Amino acid sequence: MSSSLIQLLVLAGIAVFLILKLRSVLGTRDGFEKPPVPVEDARARPRRDFEVIEGGPDRDIIDQVPDGSPAAKALGAMKLAEPGFSVGEFLKGARGAYEMILMAFEKGDIEGIRAFLSKEVADSFDAAIEERARQGLTIESSFVGLREMALTEATFDRDTRQAEITVRFTGELTSVVRNKAGEVIEGSPTAIKRQRDLWTFGRRMGVDDPNWQLTATGE
Repeated sequence: MSSSLIQLLVLAGIAVFLILKLRSVLGTRDGFEKPPVPVEDARARPRRDFEVIEGGPDRDIIDQVPDGSPAAKALGAMKLAEPGFSVGEFLKGARGAYEMILMAFEKGDIEGIRAFLSKEVADSFDAAIEERARQGLTIESSFVGLREMALTEATFDRDTRQAEITVRFTGELTSVVRNKAGEVIEGSPTAIKRQRDLWTFGRRMGVDDPNWQLTATGE
């Protein structure tokens, strides 16, 4: 075999080797392939302007009264006058005040809760307690629990900043009325009675004193 033929075979072998090596590194393309999709520059992407809806109904209010009702508008005005005011927190306080005031009246001693009563309500409680004492009657009662509580009305005077909120309570308690001789003339120490009250609490919004006062009572 001539030297020229040997050189040709060597060169051909080297060429085949290089082709195989390139295919293993770069892969192969068979048929039509789509060109690579260029990476989009996020900075060049057009911005979409979305409308952000803020606000909406105040759940603290509409969970208690219908949206758009006079009571809802009054509660909203109270919040504007005093941003820290919360209807939910008010009702929590009203729940505790109901038991405290009711039991003080039943026992005939309202000195400890007088600061939570308007003068008119305190005077009417005093008169009822005095009449009870004049007749020699005493009441023994125990608060069982609150069966129902609902905010029924709210008003707000923008000029005086005076707010009033009316709440309907349905309480459960045991109550016994005894005469001078200690005899039971009404009620039972074991029977639970249901008592319905409609109480109105008032307060000037924006003042330092956070306490509400009981301004009116009804059934």
